[in-house]
Amino acid sequence: MSLAGIYALTDETLLPEEDLCTAVEIALKGGIRALQYRNKQGDERLRQRQASALLELCQAYSVPLLINDDPRLCLKTGAQGVHLGQTDCQLPEARQLLGDEAIIGITCHQSLDLALEAERNGASYVAFGRFYPSSTKPGASAADPAILGAAKQAVAIPVVAIGGINAENGASLITAGADMLAVAGGLFGNADIAANTRNLVSLFNQQQDFR
Repeated sequence: MSLAGIYALTDETLLPEEDLCTAVEIALKGGIRALQYRNKQGDERLRQRQASALLELCQAYSVPLLINDDPRLCLKTGAQGVHLGQTDCQLPEARQLLGDEAIIGITCHQSLDLALEAERNGASYVAFGRFYPSSTKPGASAADPAILGAAKQAVAIPVVAIGGINAENGASLITAGADMLAVAGGLFGNADIAANTRNLVSLFNQQQDFR
């Protein structure tokens, strides 16, 4: 499965339950290439219900669903994989639980060493950021876009950029080496999700033509 393009991230502060599936389907119709379900506040029952509903939607558009930080929820719902932070479940443990076919990504902040370690441990992709101020993770440390190019030279797996990205600022990150742009607020932060998706997908396609 190719990992390239716009990688949408849900967030419970941007998408209350009554809007979640409607908003995500708009983004799926617009051409996102992966979806990460992220809900840090919901209880287990809510999260399983939401993840299962999103999986059904994603399957209709042949888009992989990844679960943020929770390999066991991934296993329960049949999602395609997980995204891990550095303080979450260890990558080898997640790989053992989910199997060889699962997509497992991991946040590497601004560290090439963490990316190299992740690749050795079986990661499917590595993510760097934040590159711009982020309402989803306001306390995250800043990263330099140069890390994307360095990572492309150092690892053979896809490189993801994350953190405050939108259609106005994402071009330089693609040029720097990002295979995917992970976007939360830039997609779901205002009412015109269709336009946000269209602009981001168009931006990615245009920049890819120049690489």
